[in-house]
Amino acid sequence: MTQDQSSPAAEARFPGLSGKAAIVTGASRGIGRGIARLLGRQGMRLTLCARSEVEGTAFAAELTSAGVECAWVTADLSTPDGARVAFEAATKQFACIHLLVNNAARLRSAPFLELDEREYHESFEANVRMAYGLSHLVARHMAEAGGGCIIHISSVGGLRGHRGKAGYDASKGALDAFTRSMAVDLAPYGIRVNAVAPGATVNRDPMPPHYERWVRQSKAGVPLGRLGTPEDIGAAVAFLASDAAAYITGQILYVDGGLTAQLTPPGIFI
Repeated sequence: MTQDQSSPAAEARFPGLSGKAAIVTGASRGIGRGIARLLGRQGMRLTLCARSEVEGTAFAAELTSAGVECAWVTADLSTPDGARVAFEAATKQFACIHLLVNNAARLRSAPFLELDEREYHESFEANVRMAYGLSHLVARHMAEAGGGCIIHISSVGGLRGHRGKAGYDASKGALDAFTRSMAVDLAPYGIRVNAVAPGATVNRDPMPPHYERWVRQSKAGVPLGRLGTPEDIGAAVAFLASDAAAYITGQILYVDGGLTAQLTPPGIFI
């Protein structure tokens, strides 16, 4: 049976996460919010960070009013100073960090012939640095504490090319490789490293008219017949962070409704 966009929000129950502390980056909107909500439902204590202070503080207040222990940090994670501000705020608030979710990314990019130095820096370099900077600080902290979990939010663009997104896709391909290398290096310290790669995901609320048209057109090409939700991604993150995934590391989990499994969209045969 084909599902539509009215499908119920994803649920997940992992009691072992309750009371543990997590950092979620890029948490002011979209997928970051879905991840934070799912982790909050598990009873995790959250440090949320991004550059968008007004949206972020309002969202943190929303979670707090719902009973989630939550703190907000405004920081540009593409800079060393921003990564340190976020790390120090989280450890001051919660002492021990059990989970880092690197969701922050800049979606801007351009077709390759238009990918000048500025666009290259703002897409590829900035996105990789946002994962590296905070991960480096948190991994050292986790190694001293005896273990932890790091989850990068990648994209189907790390496996398949988007037209006009050369810098962004390159950054996600690098992030996938980074995930595997980190997993191998950090395994002796009890730190698991994985990535979640979303496919087409509805991440704007409310949706502007042009975005609604994109949703209608895009879901027809997804085998499950609908686009993903931020909560779908959050449920995958909660699973990978839980003891149910204790023997999983160095993996890229595609949460894409079957998008990357197909050779071509419906109606096209090559």
